[in-house]
Amino acid sequence: MPAEEPALLQARASLQQVTNFGANPSNTKMYIYVPNTLAANPAIIVAIHYCTGTAQAYYNGSPYARLADQKGFIVIYPESPYSGTCWDVSSKAALTHNGTGDSNSIANMVYYALDKYKADPAKVFVTGSSSGAMMTNVMAATYPELFAAGIAYSGVAAGCFMSASGGTAAWNSSCATGQSRATAAKWGQVAKDMYPGYAGARPRMQIYHGSADTTLAAPNYNETIKQWCGVFGYDDTKPQTTTANTPQSGYTTYVFGDHLTGIYANGVGHTVPIRGSDDMTFFGL
Repeated sequence: MPAEEPALLQARASLQQVTNFGANPSNTKMYIYVPNTLAANPAIIVAIHYCTGTAQAYYNGSPYARLADQKGFIVIYPESPYSGTCWDVSSKAALTHNGTGDSNSIANMVYYALDKYKADPAKVFVTGSSSGAMMTNVMAATYPELFAAGIAYSGVAAGCFMSASGGTAAWNSSCATGQSRATAAKWGQVAKDMYPGYAGARPRMQIYHGSADTTLAAPNYNETIKQWCGVFGYDDTKPQTTTANTPQSGYTTYVFGDHLTGIYANGVGHTVPIRGSDDMTFFGL
């Protein structure tokens, strides 16, 4: 008889769709990865895909599920309900706390997982690439009480894609081409206005962008940095530290304060590749 397979080769957990996670005003799909060995009171990472992407594609193409196997946290992969699968970061509903947009549906996914898996509410994180990075900034602005930290790979400031006509999941060429510019105070107020009256803790933010990005032009890096500087009261013209060739050659890391780090990748296009191990360090996992 053939020898039994060793226990180490047991099947990895799989991506599962959840259809009953609670109120879902925008019909956003929820997928979840729960590793076979789950930590007690696990952390949660919300990992948000790019335009044309799916939950399955981001599960396959990002490192978070493999890292979950190592560290025992949960990964939520939302999936956009729109044709082309960009996220709605343009409508008033999406840009408002409990506003019935995609952000509201994603927040309800987090509440579901916190309850079902007795997850740690102090260890909920959000990250994404491109349109998912835009939504990462929107989630941090609309649900600041829910997230401990966020990492945006090649996005735009929260509210930069706002549609003057109220369009849902609308493209905004002025923002995409780097022409939407404002002061740190103005951008910060845009973020704060997404949850009026909120005075509690806000997530630490890490912003990646490439200088050669032709999809979401490089000036969007500065505008996003200005936004979070405006929120946190930092001087966007005076980072506390500037470190060249960190975390790798051609990347420069700017620390503006304990809640904001910017990483500008010279010569890198759209999008900056995900740095899973560094993400774990920033999230404290």
